[in-house]
Amino acid sequence: MKETAFTPEGPQPLVREIAPGAAYPVASLGPLRDAVRAVQGATQAPVAIPAQSALAVASLAVQGFADVETLGGTRPLSLYALTIARSGERKSACDKPLMAGLRAHEIEAGQGQRDALGSWENAHALWKKDRDRIVTGKGEKRATAAADLEALGPEPAAPPSADRTVTEPTFEGLTKLFAHGSPSLGLFSDEGGQFLGGHAMNSENRQKTLAAFNDLWQGNPIRRTRAGDGHATLYGRRLAVHLMVQPTVARGFMADPLAADTGFLPRFLMCEPPSTIGTRMQANTRPDAAALAAFGGRLRAILDAAMPMDPDTRELRPRTLQLAPDARARLVAFSDAIEAAQAPGGDLDHITGTASKAAEQAARIAGVLTLWRDLAAPEVQPGDMVDAINLAQFYLSEASRLASAALVSAEIDQAEALRRWLLQGWQESDVLVRDVVRLGPNALRESPKARAALGILEKHGWIVPLDPGTVVRGAARKEAWRIVKGSGDVV
Repeated sequence: MKETAFTPEGPQPLVREIAPGAAYPVASLGPLRDAVRAVQGATQAPVAIPAQSALAVASLAVQGFADVETLGGTRPLSLYALTIARSGERKSACDKPLMAGLRAHEIEAGQGQRDALGSWENAHALWKKDRDRIVTGKGEKRATAAADLEALGPEPAAPPSADRTVTEPTFEGLTKLFAHGSPSLGLFSDEGGQFLGGHAMNSENRQKTLAAFNDLWQGNPIRRTRAGDGHATLYGRRLAVHLMVQPTVARGFMADPLAADTGFLPRFLMCEPPSTIGTRMQANTRPDAAALAAFGGRLRAILDAAMPMDPDTRELRPRTLQLAPDARARLVAFSDAIEAAQAPGGDLDHITGTASKAAEQAARIAGVLTLWRDLAAPEVQPGDMVDAINLAQFYLSEASRLASAALVSAEIDQAEALRRWLLQGWQESDVLVRDVVRLGPNALRESPKARAALGILEKHGWIVPLDPGTVVRGAARKEAWRIVKGSGDVV
C-alpha cells in the first residue's frame, strides 16, 4: 500500500486555505488618511474597514460635481466597495463616525423638506383649483382655455426627498428616489447580506438589478418601462455603494456566475482584512477627535454645496476633471502593466474582468481624493494618481486572492459532499473514480471534478490510495482508494 496522507490521529477536517492578504496601503489615502487612522485607533479594527467607509463616503460626497478623465473616456467618480468581515470585527463602529456628517446633513435636510412640504401643498391645492376651473369652464372657447392653462403654468413640483442613502432598495424603489430625490445617492449597508439576499437580488430580479447597477457605475441613464406608469428615462444620476458582508455571504456572491459574467462583481473594490479580534486591548486605543472633526467638517461643506444640475429634471451636469500630463503618464504605465499580466498564464489571467477595470478604478479614486481636497480642482495631480494606483493595486491583489479563495471554497464544498456520501450513502469499503461519476453527488458526475474531490479527501486522510493492481470487487484496479471511517481505522 502507498504511503498514506493522513496522520496517526486520523482524518483531518477539510479546511479552506486562504492566503493572507497584503497590508492595506493606508498612507496612500491622502486627505482621508488621518480620519481613517483615527477610527482605526479608536476601534482597533482592521484599518481596511474604515478605509472602505471613508472612500465610499467621499465618493458619494463628490460624485455629483465632476466626472474624471480616464484612458477610456470620461467616467463617474462613483465607487462600489465590498468589505468582507465576520461578526465582531466592529464594522458598524468603523462606519458610524465617518457617516456622522452625512446623517446630520440628512436630518437637517429632512426638516427643511417637511417645512417646504406645507408650502407646496398650499400652492398645489390653489394650482389644482385654478386648473379644474379652467378645464370645466362652461361656454369658454377651446383657444381661451388653452391660453389660460398656458398662463397657469406647470404643476408645482413637490420638494425633493432629503434622503442621500438607501440600505436595501429594489430597482424600482431606487429609480423612484432618483426621480423625486437627490440625483446623487449612496447604497450603504453594514449588513450588506440583506441587500444581496433581498428582493432586488432574488432569482426573478437579479439580472435586472445587476444590469441597472452596472449602468449606474458607467454613468448611463436609467431606463424603466412598466405597464402601469409607462416609460421613464433619468439622465445624470450617480450611485456610490458600500456593502459590508459576512464571509459566507461574500463567498456565495463571488461564486455566482451571473455576478461575475455581467461585470457586476468586477466593478467592486473588495477586501477581506485579517481579523484583529483578540488583540484589541483598551490600553492601546488611540482616539483622535480632531481628525474626525476635520473629516466631518469637510464632508458637511461638500454636502452643503449646490451640485450642478438642471433645475427642472434634476439631471446632474458634472464638469470633467482632467488628468495632469504626468498623472496620465503614470496611469498609462499602470494600465500597460496590468494588461500584460492578463495574458494567458499571467498573474491576472483568472480575473480579467476585474483587472481590465483597474486603471479606471485608479482614475476614479484619484478623482475622489482630488475633489475631497479641493472641490474646484481643475485636474488630478501626479501625487494623487500615485496614491490611487497604490490603492487600485491593493484592491486588485485582494480580488485575485479572493477569487482563488472562492475557487478553493467551491472545491472544498464538493469534497465535503463527497465525504458525506462515502460515509453515509456508499456501502463499499473502497471507491473508484467511476463510482463517483456514476453514483456520487450530482456536482461530481464528471471525471476531473470527481478526481479533484478525491484528491482533497486523500490529502486530508479520509481515503487511502491503494497500490496499482490491487484487486477491488473482483478485478485488478489501476487506481482505487480505501475509505477511512474514522479515528485512523481503515474499513
